[in-house]
Amino acid sequence: MVRILARFCLLAVLAILVGVVVVKSRPRPVLVDIVMVDDKFVPDHLIFRQGVYYHLHLVNHGKDTHEFTTPTFFASADIHTPGALNRERTEIVVDPGGAKDVFLTPRHPGTYDLRCSDHDWDGMVGGITVE
Repeated sequence: MVRILARFCLLAVLAILVGVVVVKSRPRPVLVDIVMVDDKFVPDHLIFRQGVYYHLHLVNHGKDTHEFTTPTFFASADIHTPGALNRERTEIVVDPGGAKDVFLTPRHPGTYDLRCSDHDWDGMVGGITVE
């Protein structure tokens, strides 16, 4: 009985140590701040590296609701917080004065369009490059 208990304790300690190693090995996301105002994104062109873990922090300083619309880019990335996107996974909607956070990892190099689906006619467009 003592041997069984000792083995159980040893396995529990090993499981905890392995868990600590796994938690510590997860990379910290690269923070990218994006400001949305009534006629532009700041910055309006984003450059990402393939396979890097990112934290997009979108803040709407405008008086209108704005969308961060980039369906092809979102379809080509691993989205770790899918609840921040709309149901179709094509855009992030941010109300005036609001903010949203999205964690993602770009998978495929390329260039992708970025726009506010309600204000692209007013020049609220940009681009995304994944290297």
